Amino acid sequence: MRYRIDVHTDAAAEERRLQADVRRGLTARRKSLPPKYFYDRAGSLLFERITELPEYYPTRTESALLQEILPGLLREFLPDDIVEIGAGASEKTHRVLDAVGAARRPVRYVPLDVDRLTLQTGSLRLMRKYPALRVHAVVGDFERDLAHVPAPGGARLVMFLGSTIGYLDPPQRRQLLTRLRALLPDPGGRLLLGVDLVKDVKILEAAYDDAAGVTRDFNRNILNVVNRGVDGDFVPEAFRHHAFYNEAASRIEMHLVADSAQTVTLHRLGLTVRFRAGEGIWTESSYKFTRLGVEAMLARASLRLERWYVDPANYFALAFAAPA
Repeated sequence: MRYRIDVHTDAAAEERRLQADVRRGLTARRKSLPPKYFYDRAGSLLFERITELPEYYPTRTESALLQEILPGLLREFLPDDIVEIGAGASEKTHRVLDAVGAARRPVRYVPLDVDRLTLQTGSLRLMRKYPALRVHAVVGDFERDLAHVPAPGGARLVMFLGSTIGYLDPPQRRQLLTRLRALLPDPGGRLLLGVDLVKDVKILEAAYDDAAGVTRDFNRNILNVVNRGVDGDFVPEAFRHHAFYNEAASRIEMHLVADSAQTVTLHRLGLTVRFRAGEGIWTESSYKFTRLGVEAMLARASLRLERWYVDPANYFALAFAAPA
């Protein structure tokens, strides 16, 4: 079978999780919403626009770095099995498959993502381009569904790109990396991890507060997702976008701050939420890393850094790690 897709999401269960997350986050002393709710259709389109903005360096920097290092890297480690966590439309996978030479050599690609349509579209596009490629797609949440990734069929490369690891707090990062380690055959597996690096504060803050206001619209859109999910009456335009670098925690924080005192009703939850003028909702943390920090983070998950690739400006890095 050249193409298979396994679905491990359930619309009713996802709705219950959203409701529980919204109730927990908006009744806490410090209000928050999980950043995974940014990515409805509108949010995904806005994020695509963000990746093309002049201020937003991570996507283009990582892509250029991949193009530069993959030919040499894959001469040393040639996978039979490529697993991509948070694959989306698999845009970066083309570079990997070009380097592997998948058009002439059988390779299995295992993308995992929550959006079935995006996953399916990206997979079929890859299969048209690479006639020898087999795809076993997994529709699921990488924080819950890694156990559904099929067993390796030879040397395996797991890719977790885009510095998505930076959206997780340290305990979540350790749990996830431990699960990723479990996907790797020992010693015949490797992890390729994209990480955004600590750098000048002005560069970091501009990337999350662009002049065109696209990131502002992306941040506010999470309130549209909440409104649909719990029958709420948030007015997104009544909240201003606030992004800043928390140097002590090495992270960008994004918040939505109420311009004035207001009351929001979440009808499906039977909940009323009051905001003081200037009170915020914490919507995202995006941690930034150093090489020493990444080595320590990997070691806690029984992984060993083998190669460290960084762009000339020292903005972004790719960590290539093996089972310890």
